[in-house]
Amino acid sequence: MTLRLVVTALDDSVPGIRSITLADPAGAELPGFVPGSHLAITLGDRTNAYSLTGDGLAPSTYTISVLRVADGAGGSVFVHDRLAAGDLVAARPPRSAFPPVARATRHLLVAGGIGVTPIVSHLRAARRWGRETQVLYAFREGHAAHVDDVLELAPDAELLVDGPDAFMDRLEKVLVDQPLGTHLYVCGPGAMIDAVVSAAAATGWPASRVHLERFGTDALAPGDPFTVRLAKSGITVDVPSGTSLLEALEGAGVTVPNLCRQGVCGECRIQVGAGTPLHRDLFLSDEEKASGSTLMACVSRSEGPTLEVLL
Repeated sequence: MTLRLVVTALDDSVPGIRSITLADPAGAELPGFVPGSHLAITLGDRTNAYSLTGDGLAPSTYTISVLRVADGAGGSVFVHDRLAAGDLVAARPPRSAFPPVARATRHLLVAGGIGVTPIVSHLRAARRWGRETQVLYAFREGHAAHVDDVLELAPDAELLVDGPDAFMDRLEKVLVDQPLGTHLYVCGPGAMIDAVVSAAAATGWPASRVHLERFGTDALAPGDPFTVRLAKSGITVDVPSGTSLLEALEGAGVTVPNLCRQGVCGECRIQVGAGTPLHRDLFLSDEEKASGSTLMACVSRSEGPTLEVLL
């Protein structure tokens, strides 16, 4: 399913961040979404996923905020330099790989920079359903998106602008002062996420209560090398560390349909015949990932030394 959306408003009030409002051209209600969902939008020749910051209950508009990354893959530059009010864009329906856990008694929400975008949608749902939250939002002063939204939804949110050392000092105190049943959610730069996850583990948090979302493939580790066997042709292809399965297959002359190359559009989905995929995409549902029957070739790898795909 593809959604056709029109740009109804643009907001450039925060340096380096453009917020976009999208709606159905005919004014129809849009598909609802759970907190932490992203919207995969086709921008020029690329498809990029951006976190939705609005309310997911019967939405009439979608809102996203995009950080300009000059040396990125081009999606953010397109948004900042070429997208205009009235433009039509194609998008896939919202999907979430970062939802709140319904059974949690408390939600500790940690955001860094533009990583606040999914946290805002978590806060909107928490306010609607009366969920208990605590928020730490670290950013560079003068470069923070959605500060007003955060403070409106969580007036006691802590805004941390004194750098990573001060942030980690505060985080460690907060981590040890949570009641049983609290779940931790973190989104931001890769190094920050790694530091938060390590701090949580060091203070005794079980992995099942720590949830994270990274942005794009730039945040992915190069991964271990493995060998993929193509079941239909019988050939094998080596996939080195730092090379995606898609790139290795293309290098071997194997054509795989693809579009975004960032694990968000679903175009390069291939079936798995044997082995265990290491899923790193934002497209498949948790159930689809657990089945191990399919993967996204652009970002996913193998849990073991070999993998068989039905190509």
